[in-house]
Amino acid sequence: QVPFTVLQGEGVEYLGHANDAVIAISNYRLHIKFKDSVINVPLRMMESVECRDMFQLHIVCKDSKVIRCHFSTFKQCQEWLKRLTRAIARPAKPEDLFAFAYHAWCLGVCIDEEDQHAHLCRPGDHVRYRFQMELVRMGFDLQNVWRVSDINNNYKLCSSYPQKLLVPVWITDKELENVASFRSWKRIPVVVYRHVRNGAVIARCSQPEISWWGWRNADDEYLVTSIAKACALNPGVKVSGGVLHSGSSDGSEACDADFDSSLTACSGVENAGAPQKLLILDARSYTAAVANRAKGGGCECEEYYPNCEVVFMGMANIHSIRNSFQYLRAVCSQVPDPSNWLSALESTKWLQHLSVMLKAAVLVSSAVDREGRPVLVHCSDGWDRTPQIVALAKILLDPYYRTMEGFQVLVESDWLDFGHKFGDRCGHQEKVEDQNEQCPVFLQWLDAVHQLLKQFPCLFEFNEAFLVKLVQHTYSCLYGTFLGNSPCEREMHNIYKRTCSVWSLLRAGNKNFHNLLYMPGSEQVLHPVCHVRALHLWTAVYLPASSPHPLGQEDMDIYLPPGSQSQDFSGRCLDRLPKTRSMDDLLSACDSSSPLTRTSSDPNLNNHCQEVRAGLE
Repeated sequence: QVPFTVLQGEGVEYLGHANDAVIAISNYRLHIKFKDSVINVPLRMMESVECRDMFQLHIVCKDSKVIRCHFSTFKQCQEWLKRLTRAIARPAKPEDLFAFAYHAWCLGVCIDEEDQHAHLCRPGDHVRYRFQMELVRMGFDLQNVWRVSDINNNYKLCSSYPQKLLVPVWITDKELENVASFRSWKRIPVVVYRHVRNGAVIARCSQPEISWWGWRNADDEYLVTSIAKACALNPGVKVSGGVLHSGSSDGSEACDADFDSSLTACSGVENAGAPQKLLILDARSYTAAVANRAKGGGCECEEYYPNCEVVFMGMANIHSIRNSFQYLRAVCSQVPDPSNWLSALESTKWLQHLSVMLKAAVLVSSAVDREGRPVLVHCSDGWDRTPQIVALAKILLDPYYRTMEGFQVLVESDWLDFGHKFGDRCGHQEKVEDQNEQCPVFLQWLDAVHQLLKQFPCLFEFNEAFLVKLVQHTYSCLYGTFLGNSPCEREMHNIYKRTCSVWSLLRAGNKNFHNLLYMPGSEQVLHPVCHVRALHLWTAVYLPASSPHPLGQEDMDIYLPPGSQSQDFSGRCLDRLPKTRSMDDLLSACDSSSPLTRTSSDPNLNNHCQEVRAGLE
C-alpha cells in the first residue's frame, strides 16, 4: 500500500523498505515514512546520491538539505542507489518534468478546460499584463521622452530579453542593433524602473565587448548618456515640503559606518534641467572586469562615456558562490553539531557574499532616491548578479514590490523576462551535464530578501513561509514558472499554457503566506544594515527543523477543486511555522465549554490536559 497521498498525475514506481522505514519513489518525489515522521523530497530537488559506509544512502539536495537513509544489506542499498540515480537523471526533454503531467491532470478534472486553466494554473492579470501596468504605475512619459521598442519581437534581436524594450524616444532601432553588436549576448542597456518622485531610472545590460583591442561603439556611448538626458526631461513629482520619506532598521545604524561613499551622501536632487551624472555599477571587481577583456569583454571607460561614473562592487562569480554554498551545506549537515559552529559558518563566506549584495543594492537605491541619479547595472552577462542587485534595489525603493502582488511582478520582470538561466542554474535543464553551470543565484537573492524581512518585519505583506515555499518550488518542477533558461525558450515549448504557475499557490488571497505584522500604506525607502554581524543564517531553509515533518504534514501542495478551494487553504499546513497559544488557566482551556480557537504547538497537548484534569478530579 502506498504510504502517502498521491498527487495529481503522480505514479509510484518503486516501493520498499529501509531500516524502520517505508521508502517509495514516484515520478515526482522520494517519500520516506518512519514510525513517527515523514520526509518528502521532489526528485528535481536532489543534486546527488551516493552510497556511504556500505549501508547508507547519502542524498544531497539543492536547497541545502542532506538526507541519510540506512539499509539492512549492501545489496538493498545498491538497488535503491541505482533507482534514485535513474530517477534524478537530467530529463531528455521538457515534457519529462512532472509539471507537465500535473497540469494535464488539473485540466482533466474539469469539463471547461479554459476556465480551469484560468482558475488554477495562470497567474493574475497583474502578472500577465505587468509591462503595460508598470509603465503606467511608474509614470513614464511615452509621448515625448520614452518609447517602447518592438525591435525584439519574436526575440529576433536577443533571445534572453523580453520582446518589449524601453529606451529614450530619440534612439532608433538601427542604433539599438549597433549597440547589440557591442554588448555581450546582445543584451543592450534598457530601462526597468523609474523613481516616481524624482524621475531617476535604473537600467540594466551586459558588459561591453571592448577586448584587448579597446573597441568603442559610438551608438552605445550615445544610448548610455541619453538615458541620463531622458531622466532630466521626464522629472518626477515633487513631494510637498520637499521631504522624502525614508526608513531604517536602526536609526543609529541606518547605513554601514564603514561603507562611506559620496554616492550615498544626501546631496539632494539638483535642477531637473541638467542631466545628473549617471552611475554605472559593475557588479564585478575591477580586476575581474579587466580580465574579461581577454575573453572579449571588459568595462566602460569614463573617458568615453561623458557625465558617467563607473563603480565596481567586487561581487563573486557563480563559481565562488557555488563553492560557498557547498561549504555551507556541509557545515549545516554535520552530525553532531560542530563545536566550532560559528567559525565554521564564517569560513563558508555565505553571509559575507550576502553583505556585498546588500551593499550594492543600497548603493543603487541611495543614488536613485537621495541624489536623483540614474543608474546602469551590469556584470558579465547580465543574468546573474545584475538581477540580484536590480531586484533588491527595487524592493528597497518601492513598497509595491514588498506586497505579494508586487513581488510576483518583480520576479517575473527582473528574473524571468530578462533571461536568468533557471534551467542551468537549478540543474533541471534537459540534456545538459555541465555541473559548473549550476549555482543557487536565485536562492541567494531570496536569502537577501529574507534578511530585509528580518530587519523590517512590518513592511512586507508576505511572511517567511512565502519565501521558503518559493525556494522549494524553484527546484521542485511541480510548477512551470521556473522552467527553461529564457522567455524565448519558455514560449517555444509553450510552457505558459502547458504548466501551472507557482503564483496560483502563492496568491495574495492565501493567508498562510500573509504577514500579520504588515502595515500597508507605508512609503518608506529601506536602508538596511549591511554588516555581516547584522545578518542571520536562514535556518528555515538551511537548518530545516532538523526533524522530519510530523505525520499528516507532508508539505505537498495538493490541488483542491474550485468549489472547495478556499482562499486561506485552511485544510493544509503550508508554512510549517510554529503556532503557539497562551492561556491563563490551562485546565479551563481544555474544558469543553471553552473551545480552543488556535492550533496548539503540540498535537498531544489536548489529550495530556484531559488526563491531568481527570487526575485532579
